[in-house]
This record gives sequence, structure tokens and C-alpha cells, in this order.
Amino acid sequence: MQNNHVPDLDVIDLFLKLLSFESITPDDAGSLDFIKAYLPGYEAIWVNEGGVKNLFLYKKFGEGDHLCFAGHVDVVPPGNNWESDPFVPLVKDGKIYARGTQDMKSGVAAFVQTLKEAETFNGTLSLLLTSDEEGDAKFGTVIMLEHLKEIGMLPDYCIVAEPTCEKHFGDAIKIGRRGSINGYLTVHGKHGHAAYPEKAVNPVHQISSVLHRLAGVHLDDGDEDFAPSQMVITDIRGGMEVTNVTPGELKIMFNVRNSTKTTQEDVRLHIDEVLQGLDYTLELTQGSYPFVTNHDSKVVRAIRKSIKKITGVDTKLSTAGGTSDARFMGAFGIDVVEFGVINDTIHAPNERTTIEEVKALHRVFTDMVEVF
Repeated sequence: MQNNHVPDLDVIDLFLKLLSFESITPDDAGSLDFIKAYLPGYEAIWVNEGGVKNLFLYKKFGEGDHLCFAGHVDVVPPGNNWESDPFVPLVKDGKIYARGTQDMKSGVAAFVQTLKEAETFNGTLSLLLTSDEEGDAKFGTVIMLEHLKEIGMLPDYCIVAEPTCEKHFGDAIKIGRRGSINGYLTVHGKHGHAAYPEKAVNPVHQISSVLHRLAGVHLDDGDEDFAPSQMVITDIRGGMEVTNVTPGELKIMFNVRNSTKTTQEDVRLHIDEVLQGLDYTLELTQGSYPFVTNHDSKVVRAIRKSIKKITGVDTKLSTAGGTSDARFMGAFGIDVVEFGVINDTIHAPNERTTIEEVKALHRVFTDMVEVF
């Protein structure tokens, strides 16, 4: 798409336009070019790699803080059981149905419109958008942040407009996320005949007396920001699917959504203690790392104040849920919060949000820019 003039829209018309792009990961389907054209007063930086497009737009209004709005334009495949075309937004009874309504083109529309309308700011306003958040994210937000660090343009503060609210709009923001540790444990034994168990080493029998010290165990006590880090067993298998041969090994897979109080090494030490004396191998991988933004950070205080002003709601601070690109912001030392519409239909058939939520989200972001 050429960067021709794009007419001004209101936030809902902009939202409907963004929903019409069939931007299944990692294809932005032209949506990033459209957004660039929609914000002609902003300077653009592109970092594209591995079939992924990443766009950074910025405008320096003054010498103060650099506030960035971030998110993704890619969506998961629509799947089946839709009652309407997932890429032709359906407006019905105050709701809008399409893939990406909650996750997260509502947030993108709200902050793009805020940047479009911003006339003054005591610093720099920017946006960072990727087409690879729902995928591996290997060539997404993280490589743009690496580039911004190299050229000295990392933001001071960031708002990621992922859907965060639970029951009512404004009731929750995320100030951090847990990390994710994946474990692959193999307990080694010796095959044998079921009639002669004394001649075999059965790893199922070996693990049975200590499994309760692994399954569902809390590895820390949590704190005011995080629930306890818990070992969650996701798969156990062993044997040859016959009744007369004992297994030679037992494989266990598990996941730990870890807080800042538990590390990969803590997990390894716990398993070493529990399985002392057994023959086993353990592989641990870290899919993401935990982070938390200080409650007193300027960005946390500002967005809570704007939410209260626009909605009347005292928003709670949360670290629940899975991962998002906010984890990359945290890793680069950027104070980051996440705030968006209610999260109850993401990735599901007939994903939808309400017109009023999108309008309210735009008002919150606009108010925050005015007072930040």
C-alpha cells in the first residue's frame, strides 16, 4: 500500500478499518502501512526480519519523558464456528464481532487515535507495533527494542494495550507478568517382566512415593504482586502399553509460571532434593522471564488516575495471565503497564468487544497523554 493521504476517522471507524485487515501472524496484511499513513506527523522506523514487520512511529513535542504505546496487529487464525465473517466486522447490539476485537485491535485503535489527536505533550510520544506477537515473537518487538537501544531511543515508559479487564471495564491493569519455565524430566529404570518385579527397576514405583512433592507444589510463598510459583505437571508417560512388561523409564513434563522469587536454578535444586538417589535427567528451558513495574512508577500512577477519572473505577494491579510483549519492555528496563478492554473472548469464535469500551479506552489514553 502506498503512503497516500488517509482521511480522518473517529475511533470506532478506525477500529472497524483495522479489523478488516486479515492480519494472521506474521502477516500484517497492509495494516502497518495504513497506520503509518494515518499518522503523517510522526517519523517512522521500520525493522523487518524473518517475514515480520515492526513499525516504530515517534514525534517529539518537548524535552520531557518518552511515552510509548505498544501492541500487535497480528491475530490468531479464526478457526470454525463463527456466526459471521471474522474479517468483516459485525456491529450488533452495541458490540463488534471480528477476530482481533479484544486481542488487540481495540487497543491499537484507541492509542492510534489518541496519537492522531495529540496536539501537545511534554516530551516524546511514540507507538511500537509488530506483526509477530501471537507467534514465536522472535523477530517482533524484541528486535525493534534492540534497535532503539542502539540508537538511544528507548522509551522511558510504555503502555501495552492488551485486554486486561476482568468483569468491568477499568477493573484491572497488569503491572507485571510471571515467567514460564518448562521442565522435561526422565527417571531411568530397567525393563522387566511384571511377574518378576524384583529383577527390574520400575521408575513409576520409584517416583510414586515422592510425586506429591512435585505435583502442584508451591516453590515460593508469593508476594503482594505475584501468586506462589507452582509446579504444574502437564504430562506423564512410561511403559510399552502392555500389561506384562514394567517400564524402563518414566517421562514427566511440567511448567512453572514463576514469580521474581523463583528462578530456573531454584527449580533444579528442588528437583535434585526430591529425587535424591534416583537415576534421572532434567532439562529446563525458560520461555519468558518475570517482571514487575513499581507501584509508584509515574506510568502506573498516571493510568490509574485516568481510569478513575473516566470510569469512576479504582483499578486493581494484576500480574495474572500468560505472557505478552510487555515482558520485552521489562527486560529493557522500561516501566510498563498493560491496559485494555475486557478479556473474555480472545482467541475464541465470535470474538467481540463493545463500542463503549473502545470509546472509553480512547478517552483514558487521551486523558493520560494530556496530564502525563
